[in-house]
Amino acid sequence: MKLTVDRSLLLKALGRVQGIIEKRSNMPILSMVLLDATTPDLQISATDLEIAYRQTLQASVKEQGGVATHGRKLFEILRESTADHIEISSMENNWIRIYDGTARFNLAGLQAEEYPVQIEPSDVELLDIEGSIISEMIAKTIYAVTLEEAGFKLSGIYTEKIAEAEGEVLRMVGTDGHRLSLIDKTIEGLDKLDLSGGVMIPKKGMNEINRLASEGGLIQIGFKQNNCVVKKDGAVIMIRLLDTRFPDYRAVIPKATGHKLRVDRGFLLQAMKKMLILSSERYRAVKITLADGILDLHSTNPDLGEAEEKIPVEYDEEPLELAFNARYFIDVLQNMESTEVELGFVDNSKPCVITGESDEGFLGLIMPMRI
Repeated sequence: MKLTVDRSLLLKALGRVQGIIEKRSNMPILSMVLLDATTPDLQISATDLEIAYRQTLQASVKEQGGVATHGRKLFEILRESTADHIEISSMENNWIRIYDGTARFNLAGLQAEEYPVQIEPSDVELLDIEGSIISEMIAKTIYAVTLEEAGFKLSGIYTEKIAEAEGEVLRMVGTDGHRLSLIDKTIEGLDKLDLSGGVMIPKKGMNEINRLASEGGLIQIGFKQNNCVVKKDGAVIMIRLLDTRFPDYRAVIPKATGHKLRVDRGFLLQAMKKMLILSSERYRAVKITLADGILDLHSTNPDLGEAEEKIPVEYDEEPLELAFNARYFIDVLQNMESTEVELGFVDNSKPCVITGESDEGFLGLIMPMRI
């Protein structure tokens, strides 16, 4: 194999796969990327056996061939180089030589035939979606998703289509059992997506989708054969869906909240960050008292001290006393855009519902803690 390729294009492709390749694995080859130059172009592949990435780049291929090499080290080499183009050639024992005009690197590798190539499902119907929409939906749900093995059923974002009066909407839901985030977006052409019964996209896979979507422009997305397929600018990501049944999340969303108040989002966010400083490191609890037009926040740590802040609000209903994880409030508020947010309460045993006018279709839900 011998080729010349644009350094910035190859660097961008390698940057996209850094979240996929395994840093620690019983299979060393999963920390590698496959460089395939058996066609007039260069194809880059990476996989962790659950997520597969492939991208085709224009290259000047002088000798065809392929090799698997260390994905992280190749990325670091190209990142430090300032050359416009990079020469890559294969050596004996599956090593490759990288030359940028001034510096030369010899990098170890393995035979291309040893690399586990994932086969893309055929005839996947793809829907064009604005990347910024998908990126927003992921950002507003992924923070609530657990990564714990014990929470396997919850370790992904549940994605489904919902029939509304105005038509179908795309819904994403994330939860770890203590909090829940949900967002709906009206998107044309949802009939193209096979989402019957809903699907669970793993958290790591959603991070990779977001990596592409956040670059801007259109992305293509489709579902088939227990896989999610995403395409953008010559890149293809295939994600194996989680084979698990998502809990009935609708059952925990209050149909109505009798106690409501509006508060400046930035002010409440800053107050919660203050309470976090002297909260219990294990539970991160903040006690909320609502009475006589005051939202009183209080946190305490027996070993460090206590903190309190009083926020004037329009509230003249019966007093309420609740406790929540301050970190959960911060996560919700940081991912909203509304200047003011509405907090809805039922009682001290039911979740708090957080919404905002500029966060259309979104709600954050936080379960209370025992006081």
